[in-house]
Amino acid sequence: MTVTITYLEMLSPDALKPKRCADTRFTIRDATVKQWEFNRFLYLLVGRDWSWNDKRGWTERQWKDYAESDRLRTFVAYYDGSVAGYYEMRDDNIGGVEIAVFGLAPKFVGRGYGGVLLTSAIEEAWRTRPNRVWLHTCTLDHPAALLNYQARGMIIYKVETSRFRDNAADL
Repeated sequence: MTVTITYLEMLSPDALKPKRCADTRFTIRDATVKQWEFNRFLYLLVGRDWSWNDKRGWTERQWKDYAESDRLRTFVAYYDGSVAGYYEMRDDNIGGVEIAVFGLAPKFVGRGYGGVLLTSAIEEAWRTRPNRVWLHTCTLDHPAALLNYQARGMIIYKVETSRFRDNAADL
């Protein structure tokens, strides 16, 4: 199967077109206590319907090294106390911030929270004063993902295709 990967960036905080949420039951919190098990849970929950398989076979050591790194920050969206989604962001070592993981839990897809969560991710990234904020998506992600990124003001800077093998059955 061929997958198209689209890379997007924002070069100024002024480019953000925010989406707000008036529903006080929807909140986003910084997960300041690093727990690799929580990141693994979030990854499996949010990515289960979108072929997020690259980390499924990771060992505990790989998860710990990744999720408990000083470079990674995790933010979790809650709705009435239930996990509604999350994002992870990290410095890219060249002055930018990558939104490394982003998504909603299955029960919250299609309810209008994607734009709100992305707004939070972009605003948090700009608080660190990077030279750009960027991320990538692919044709295996939710069909509205690319449109959400563009609606918030992100601009495509690269598109590539690659072969994809869903190895989830091998795990």
